[in-house]
Amino acid sequence: MLKSKTFVKKTRSGGVLKVVREHYLRDDIWCGSEVCTECKQDSTVLQRDACIESSLCPYPHYLVPDTNVVLHQIDVLEDPVIRNVIILQTVLQEVRHRSAPVYKRLKDIIHEQGRHFYTFTNEHHRETFIEREPGESANDRNDRAIRVAVKWYSQHLKTLESGSDDLKVVLLTNDQGNKLKAEETGVVVYKFDEYIKSLIGNPELVDCLALSNDDKNEITSSKVLFPEHLPLSKVQAGIKSGSFLQGTFRASRDNYLEATVFVQGEGEDSTEVLIQGLQNLNRAVHQDVVAVQLLPKNQWVAPSSVVLQDDGAAKDDNVDEDEEEKVLTGPLTETARRATGKVVGIIKRNWRPFCGMLNVSQIKESTRHLFTPADRRIPRIRIETRQASTLAGQRIMVAIDGWPKDSRYPNGHFVRSLGGAGEKDTEEEVLLLEHDVPHQAFSQAVLNFLPKMPWSITPEDLAQRQDLRHLTVCSVDPPGCTDIDDALHCRELENGKLEVGVHIADVSHFIRPGNALDKEAANRGTTVYLCGKRIDMVPELLSSNLCSLRSNVERFAFSCIWEMNHKAEILKTRFTKSIINSKASLTYAEAQMRIDDANKNDDITESLRGLNKLAKILKRKRVENGALTLSSLEVRFHMDSETHDPIDLQTKELMETNSMVEEFMLLANISVAQKIYDEFPESALLRKHPAPPPSNYDILIKAAKSKNVMIHTDSAKALADSLDGAKVDGFQYFNTLLRILATRCMMQAVYFCSGMDSDFHHYGLASPIYTHFTSPIRRYADIIVHRLLAVAIGADSTYPDLMDKHKQSVLCNNLNYRHKMSQYAQRASVAFHTQLFFKTRGILNEKGFVLFVRKNAIIVLIPKFGLEGTVFFDAKDKASPNLVFNEEGPTLKVERHTFHIFDQVKVTISLDDSNIQHQKIRMALTEPVIPGVSVPAPEAEPQAKKRKLDR
Repeated sequence: MLKSKTFVKKTRSGGVLKVVREHYLRDDIWCGSEVCTECKQDSTVLQRDACIESSLCPYPHYLVPDTNVVLHQIDVLEDPVIRNVIILQTVLQEVRHRSAPVYKRLKDIIHEQGRHFYTFTNEHHRETFIEREPGESANDRNDRAIRVAVKWYSQHLKTLESGSDDLKVVLLTNDQGNKLKAEETGVVVYKFDEYIKSLIGNPELVDCLALSNDDKNEITSSKVLFPEHLPLSKVQAGIKSGSFLQGTFRASRDNYLEATVFVQGEGEDSTEVLIQGLQNLNRAVHQDVVAVQLLPKNQWVAPSSVVLQDDGAAKDDNVDEDEEEKVLTGPLTETARRATGKVVGIIKRNWRPFCGMLNVSQIKESTRHLFTPADRRIPRIRIETRQASTLAGQRIMVAIDGWPKDSRYPNGHFVRSLGGAGEKDTEEEVLLLEHDVPHQAFSQAVLNFLPKMPWSITPEDLAQRQDLRHLTVCSVDPPGCTDIDDALHCRELENGKLEVGVHIADVSHFIRPGNALDKEAANRGTTVYLCGKRIDMVPELLSSNLCSLRSNVERFAFSCIWEMNHKAEILKTRFTKSIINSKASLTYAEAQMRIDDANKNDDITESLRGLNKLAKILKRKRVENGALTLSSLEVRFHMDSETHDPIDLQTKELMETNSMVEEFMLLANISVAQKIYDEFPESALLRKHPAPPPSNYDILIKAAKSKNVMIHTDSAKALADSLDGAKVDGFQYFNTLLRILATRCMMQAVYFCSGMDSDFHHYGLASPIYTHFTSPIRRYADIIVHRLLAVAIGADSTYPDLMDKHKQSVLCNNLNYRHKMSQYAQRASVAFHTQLFFKTRGILNEKGFVLFVRKNAIIVLIPKFGLEGTVFFDAKDKASPNLVFNEEGPTLKVERHTFHIFDQVKVTISLDDSNIQHQKIRMALTEPVIPGVSVPAPEAEPQAKKRKLDR
């Protein structure tokens, strides 16, 4: 049956266009119920015996939630208890339009077979489709469509002869008007929260209910603590007129009373507005998009140098704000003042479920408690729960429902428990959730696109690739690496020149554009390496087997081959899809030993020596061009083979072979970047590293100056030369510290689409163009670059999205986000394992260096462990010493001793686990000795040595 509608549309040119809309209706759409004998259905989803036990509905029943219930109560709907649910097409479409994250979660539930969620296409069913009436809003029409569909279902099941009279269809809504209209038509309808409260066997589900507006009004006080947020219409008008600025709210980790709002501008015109104090922060939460109003210039302030963390005590809504905020003010010299503002409106909330722990209320029988998020940038959240005694000591997830202007904290609801705090599996889950790392098992839909095993190379494959199996190719990687992306070879040609090849796993051969496997890899964006665990971007069959360039097996590769002279000058470059057979999978140490062993002269060793020799020349040239050699301490844990706990911790040692591999990967990336840009100037996926703004270098210049060393930062070359020449007699570690500090001054490198940007320069590498080509097993950007290169050399066909610069740009934004979150997750994993390591070590006494000086603390780096910690000088439980902070130095005078950046100190290191959620490495000063501040060094032998003797 066809419904068609014709209407007239005026075009820009003043013409008239006749538009015909056709809507097909069918009478053969299944209802999905197992009791139905009328619908011709291949399979049934809704089960009569899978109904939930409810005191409100003491009969078998199916549930139909309306759109708002799905949007606001998805946490409850995700619980396995909720089953036999009909999701109407009207609801699904509205949810998709209004919230992409909730839509994805709903689709995941629908795909779970045991949950009995059925999608009914009511918009195409002859009996349930309705037209929008004159004057009826789209929202009212959709509500009516839901009521009509529920009414049809009820009648449809009632007419069956299978004795299903007692089977009911129940509409769930939170809209009082919708409920009344449904009751008038004879539909069984309940408010969602009253239905959930009626579930006999599952009282804990009540905790997961998001607060409705009625509930929010009940639990707020009468005192207004915050200014009213302006309505969106006023906010938009203010942004348009320039009286307000729109930006992303970024809360401070170190100071809960301070934040910045990043206002995106054209090119380098982006700015940051400083926000200080509860009133000015005005209920904004980290990553919200907000509108800010600049304060008059005479009210501008400087960022506070105080490290100020909320002490965990629940503050009353009547807190004395002045008392709390007197610690905020930074130095008020003209140069230190920053543009300062206040939040006047919220444009877009960026709330997600937050991980953390419950602070159980001291009031007996109270069901209202405070939740402390793991992320210090998120405020505490008030929740109602009857399970407080069970949840104490657990890591839990909580979602925010709203933040009234008369409440010190936002209101929220319990989502789920993650397990005992401090347990390794729980903490790993928390850090993955907190950094938004997709880590669920690959779905069957994704696995369906993997090659069928056993897999083998066919004659067709051979015909399309260059056969390079005869070459002495080998890989060099860290110990235990199974996802081997790259392999190398070097040989002398008959003409006396050298042939050098970089062979990269041909992942794009196995992952075709647009299928479920490709979409999943694009969403994950990168493989995430945690301590002792890897979250793969692609399934293991590819990452550790078919794509991994392991030794003595034939593998598909994408090869970049140069002809070079002995001065490492490139004479010719070619790219080809190939088949290789790696002759050895070596670790960096094994490769280094081969190169250094004069008795070894086999083909693999000679190839490595040739590569190493050329790499040194390439590196020298790069450095001469102004490439930076920066430093950051990476730590490696040695794990117990049974418990997987860290038993030793040391900083990674870099060898010549690390540099050798790096040089050829950089060269391949640069060669490929140039090729794809030449072929596709509008849609090449490239990587750039912006030059830092001059102000970023202030701390580096001050630190060097404190040791009478001058650092020039007008270009990368000037900085590189300054760092090379920065030496202090008797202070061997000075140059490394300076390079570590220089790393902190840098901007993030980012992916971008060539057609959407004009600045391609990579500052750190001093290269005019760069991309990522060499790690397609673990980075999705490289897969796109492989596809572009394959099209450029005629080895594969193109597809529309590959040439669409706007879609490429959206993809780049996701890749940049995933890459950043992956780095944060990896750091969090190292921090957690460092805590595990120190848990069994007692108190250790170690040498360190001051890296930063704050108003009330120094931040100390312990090179032996690659560990940073804060030594506080103002303790709550004792009188503070006399502190004088000088911003210009920066220096901190504690009693009679003055601390500068890079001063050598000795500290005790121990694990403070008094707060199980925010366990931290505590450092206390032992040298220099400052009366009332320094603690005596531990006399006992460190636990680590004792344990080794026991083992």
